[in-house]
Amino acid sequence: MFKAIHTFLLPLLVCLALFSAGSTAQETAAAAAAMAGLPNVMGVRVTATPDRARLVIDLADKTEFALVSLSGPDRLAIDVRAATFTVPEPVVEVTEAGVISQYEVQQAGPDRVRTILTLSAPAQVQQAYVLAPFEDQPARLIVDIIAATPAEFAANVAKDAVASVTPAPAVDSSTPAGGSELPIATRPLVVIDPGHGGIDSGAEAPGGIKEKDIVLAFALKLQQLLVDSGRFDVALTREDDTYLRLEERVALARANKADIFISIHADSFQQPEIRGASVYTRDENATDVLDKVLADKENRTDVIAGFAMPQMAPEVVDILLDLMRREMRHQSYTLAQSIVHQLEASVELRRFPVRQADFFVLQAPDVPSVLVELGFLSNTDDMANLLQGEWQGRTAEALARGISSYFDGMVAPE
Repeated sequence: MFKAIHTFLLPLLVCLALFSAGSTAQETAAAAAAMAGLPNVMGVRVTATPDRARLVIDLADKTEFALVSLSGPDRLAIDVRAATFTVPEPVVEVTEAGVISQYEVQQAGPDRVRTILTLSAPAQVQQAYVLAPFEDQPARLIVDIIAATPAEFAANVAKDAVASVTPAPAVDSSTPAGGSELPIATRPLVVIDPGHGGIDSGAEAPGGIKEKDIVLAFALKLQQLLVDSGRFDVALTREDDTYLRLEERVALARANKADIFISIHADSFQQPEIRGASVYTRDENATDVLDKVLADKENRTDVIAGFAMPQMAPEVVDILLDLMRREMRHQSYTLAQSIVHQLEASVELRRFPVRQADFFVLQAPDVPSVLVELGFLSNTDDMANLLQGEWQGRTAEALARGISSYFDGMVAPE
């Protein structure tokens, strides 16, 4: 079920040897790499907080990558298999306080672009993954970095030093020149979709409280819990106040072959007594009138933004999609049950909390998808919970347990 993921640890001695060659030879090799279809590195940026940082590398297409820890001074080097880079500022000082003080982009070889992170304190990579391009967004390498103890960093340096001088095997089409292929433990990709954003505020409560802000804060908490578990790669459809069409959210999950897709919402209704969390799977036949109203409201967002539903596929494709959807609905329902089972001991739930509605954002025929309604901004008790850090943390922890439980049950037998 899970995707095969490989990381390529690039021998540093080979890279140094490439730099010792004449410039003409390097230019020729770079041209050959470009002809081989290797992508360009289009942009590099770092965001940081006092205890963690994120490196994002924009790529013209998906490619392999490698990570290495270096000392004297302490650094993290991230290589991507690419022919060129067109980064406006190859050397940037990081002004935010944190574990990274500077980063530099350089051509480490004809088929490698390296980003070197200078550390202000010991650090290590928590997770790293590549997202495929979709719509007008480029492919992206995401690297999350957290603080480490001096002993942990020294151990990583020693381990990577041994790997960097290991003789490289014969090169084939699946292994970068001068690199050894080291498979790592496969981790499922969880895509979390904080609903609404940008011009679409979602539900609103008195005092200017907006659904888009509540669900983004919650999604970031959930992402952190899942990443800290060490079991998952976790991507968000948006990490700030950005507007995305519903089709873009689905496209991101499908393009990256996500293992599950979870959309986070907190709605409102004209009857203020209605409250509680619920988990939806997609079905053209809504569970009740309220479910239909909520689904229609979410889907109308894209109509307002000028989105038009795609033309129907040919009949044979329709049949195949129907078969795929049946399987995805089964897996989605299993995921919803796992989440609700963990939520019921921690938070107030609606009656019959596993529900169905025709939410467009759950339409992917090849990704198990659920929509989590955290509660109602129109209910006083729910509203108080949604703004309370302790409730948010408790609910995110329950949701994370439900996700873990789902994957525990999906492990294929030996």
